[in-house]
Amino acid sequence: MLQRMSGVFIGALFGTIFVVANAHDPLNPAVGIALRVLAVLTFAGLLALALLAGRRGRPAPDDAEAPQADWFRGKFGFVVGAEAVLLIGGNLALRAAGAPEETAVAWIALIVGLHFVALMAVWKRRSIAVPGAALTALGAIGLGMAATSAVAWVPFVSGVLSGVALLGGCGYAIAHTYRRTVRP
Repeated sequence: MLQRMSGVFIGALFGTIFVVANAHDPLNPAVGIALRVLAVLTFAGLLALALLAGRRGRPAPDDAEAPQADWFRGKFGFVVGAEAVLLIGGNLALRAAGAPEETAVAWIALIVGLHFVALMAVWKRRSIAVPGAALTALGAIGLGMAATSAVAWVPFVSGVLSGVALLGGCGYAIAHTYRRTVRP
């Protein structure tokens, strides 16, 4: 469970970062601040719920998805390596092509989403398919928006909404784990 939760915390942390880094103009400043505060509070709440589940001391029964002995070796390293190459290479290519600065967050969301889809197959965890598909779609939408007059909204669509999707997916995973610890 610890390995799975560390993956969930990484996702929740990056979801929080997506929101905090992208909740800015053209949003109303008060809305931006509220979104940032809500993201940080959500992260803190998820952390507290996970710690509470861990304190229960009872091992959670296995769910329908196969447990993994070691989540962060083997194919995981390949997926993360490919993700890093695509993130850096893609952003350099977008810059060289003269794409607007806002495309960076859209590209990041697209590649992070695809990395979740790939990890779904590696880890045999269907639960990460939803945030993976959401980030992939939000990244693709943002890249499309970058060629329009709506380019200023790309950080909100591909950044803030991607962060919300990550926090929501992590919240689902942590709540599911917590519920399994309180079942008789």
